[in-house]
Amino acid sequence: MRLIPHLLLAAGVGMSVSAHAADRVSFNADWRFMKGEPAGAAGAGAAPGLDDKAWRKLDLPHDFGIEGPFKQEYEGETGKLPWWGVAWYRKTFTAPAGDAVRQVYLDIDGAMSHATVWLNGEQVGGWPYGYSSFRVDLSKHLKPGAENVLAVRIDNPPDSSRWYPGGGIYRNVWLVKAAPLHVAHNGTFVTTPIVKAGEATVDVQVTLENSGGATAAQVSTAIYALDAAGRRTGPALAQSSPSALTKVGAGRQILLAQSLQLAQPKFWSPAKPQRYVAVTTVSGEGKVTDEVETPFGVRTVAFEAGRGLILNGEHVPIQGVCMHHDLGALGAALNVRALERQLEILRDMGVNAIRTTHNPPAPEMLELADRMGFLIVEEAFDAWRLGKKKNDYGRLYDEWHEKDLRAMVKRDRNHPSIIMWSIGNEIREQGEPEGWKMAAHLADIVRSEDRTRLTTAGFNHVVSGYNGFQTAVDVVGFNYKPWEYPTFHKSAPHIPVIGSETASTVSSRGEYFFPVSDDKSKGLANFQVSSYDLSAPRWASAPELEFKGLDDNPFVAGEFVWTGFDYLGEPTPYNADSTNALNFTDPAARARAEKELAELSKVKVPSRSSYFGIVDLAGFKKDRYYLYQARWRPELPMAHLLPHWNWPERVGQVTPVHLYTSGDEAELFLNGKSLGRKQRGARDYRLRWDDVVYQPGALKAVVYKQGKPWAEDTVQTAGKAARLALTADRSALQADGKDLSFVTVAITDKEGRPVPRSSNAVRFTVSGPGELVATDNGDATSLVSFQSPERAAFNGLALAIVRTRAGQAGAITVTASSDGLAGAKVTLNSKAQP
Repeated sequence: MRLIPHLLLAAGVGMSVSAHAADRVSFNADWRFMKGEPAGAAGAGAAPGLDDKAWRKLDLPHDFGIEGPFKQEYEGETGKLPWWGVAWYRKTFTAPAGDAVRQVYLDIDGAMSHATVWLNGEQVGGWPYGYSSFRVDLSKHLKPGAENVLAVRIDNPPDSSRWYPGGGIYRNVWLVKAAPLHVAHNGTFVTTPIVKAGEATVDVQVTLENSGGATAAQVSTAIYALDAAGRRTGPALAQSSPSALTKVGAGRQILLAQSLQLAQPKFWSPAKPQRYVAVTTVSGEGKVTDEVETPFGVRTVAFEAGRGLILNGEHVPIQGVCMHHDLGALGAALNVRALERQLEILRDMGVNAIRTTHNPPAPEMLELADRMGFLIVEEAFDAWRLGKKKNDYGRLYDEWHEKDLRAMVKRDRNHPSIIMWSIGNEIREQGEPEGWKMAAHLADIVRSEDRTRLTTAGFNHVVSGYNGFQTAVDVVGFNYKPWEYPTFHKSAPHIPVIGSETASTVSSRGEYFFPVSDDKSKGLANFQVSSYDLSAPRWASAPELEFKGLDDNPFVAGEFVWTGFDYLGEPTPYNADSTNALNFTDPAARARAEKELAELSKVKVPSRSSYFGIVDLAGFKKDRYYLYQARWRPELPMAHLLPHWNWPERVGQVTPVHLYTSGDEAELFLNGKSLGRKQRGARDYRLRWDDVVYQPGALKAVVYKQGKPWAEDTVQTAGKAARLALTADRSALQADGKDLSFVTVAITDKEGRPVPRSSNAVRFTVSGPGELVATDNGDATSLVSFQSPERAAFNGLALAIVRTRAGQAGAITVTASSDGLAGAKVTLNSKAQP
């Protein structure tokens, strides 16, 4: 058993934060944006005297790709949106005269990609990897007491991603000001090397930086409890002895360590995400020069080869999903509420873990995971030196892999949610004789920055006798190989195993095709996929195959399903993915993949988003949601029937009925007549009545558990579409210009019953201090702009996303109308921020 005592950082942006609000401020407002290169010499967009008044004014975060337009000729693999190309961002600001004696930095949480930064015409830094957070020092070229011009150039190359990456400065930007003597960037690291029920030892490492003259310094740390919102509560629970430094040299960094004893610690876990904060105070010449807050959690983590994850001494099965970074109709531009909504929906399904595929997430994602109680496997790369696309990370690997990997770990190593670091996903070097040495090199970089967590990777190759990769990481992740679990465990019984990517079942919400087949290649029509949840690409399977693999091999730590939500790009099985052939080392398999690719390339595929999600792109639950909920929340009385029961063309025809339930027995009734009672066997994960003959009316399932009534579900035949019904996920909002309400419109008959096959066009209008920012319906084939106020319902549902206006409180009215149907309104209340 390898035990990992652990704690981590949970600050709102995942890094050390100055206590003085004025010292670290959002720098998102009032930028000027231009797509393309301005006229003139190279770098003309950085010139301080450039007239940019005609440029578009906007606030960050911003994704220029999501604005479209969709075009059929663009790759479906990356969403049929124009995310590539050069773009410029400029901001003019006045620096106070007092900045002359301070260090001034710009922190960019994410810019896609190849960002270069100028201040007053002088290049001050940049970073090519679009998923890395980075800092540039503005101090040398800043003009205190005068106007300054900041410029950022993005050069996002085409053919550089396998999914929709977004384009632009798509995460938050911060202006940070510090005294010459301060804590360095990401310069605190909190660990708990000794954890007992009655006491925990908390070690705080501080990297102190002095950009001024030599000086004496004193550093001390205090620990406070945090409430659920991340606010300090009560007095200090522990206080370190001050560390006195007689001299910190000019231009030097010094690493020091402090140790504190925390009595009666409350452990962080998904069930109870209790956090603390270490407040580190730096003084020089008798004055406080910096104060840094580092939120963390106390917990122990171990992976046992025979049992899986042991958290705080208890076995915790990983019930995880993989998630890309886009936010559906909002694109890649970060919005905290949109992220939180995704996590809320997943948590209700029973998800307790996220794999951040295939790159570092926004810092806010990790803050939410800390607060809400999700386990995180943070992944660094989708490719190493042998790239999968012409312009992907393979071009950066040699120069940047160490910088990117260290930046990821140092930024995020204080988050209690993170349980493992993944060094890569399905990298092509798996097939190279010396590839394992690259894996060992990357894992060693991770360990040099953080020895409190294990390393892993997602492997999709199985090499006879294995090829050394299994020794390079601490936990072996298998992608789509449940049959390999017992073989690997027998060959290496000391190495923990996890399903790092599983199932890849595909479906379209509300679509059902007949006849129903267990052949995973069937169930496809009209660029949609049947929601009987039996269809999958050739490398993948229905969910049950992985369930059986886990149940038959309880030493496996759990699974990360591909994927929690649909995402932009990769519309498999209608995807001409040029990387498919690269993932096969067997010549015959590669030849078959290349032939399929050639055939697919002849077809004009309209799809712009994936079918893998358990939840669709709009955030509407697919049938599969309830299959996983039944497995992951066995204590929840639930039942879910499929398909819907509106099939006038199928009267008298066999229409199979499936039931997902946490119960163990169920009886099915059609119009009050029993169609039989069925029991679930040990490896039955759904109940099936495959010979039901369709008749309109009411289909009802009555579910039992241990012989007692447990849950019920009914689907009914609806009449003609007659009305719209609106519901908002939240009606109380903050007037901060960022908060969102996700408003669902459902098409119903005159009795209020959902009309599941309706596709009426719905128009949305918003009045009051709010604005409509996007619409969607979850249809992967829709190429209507996400900014359109009109959206056809897809199988009875559509979505409007409404945002508040900054500083404007009051009632917001959202109205939905559709020709021939009774309209609907819903009122939201936008409140002034405290």
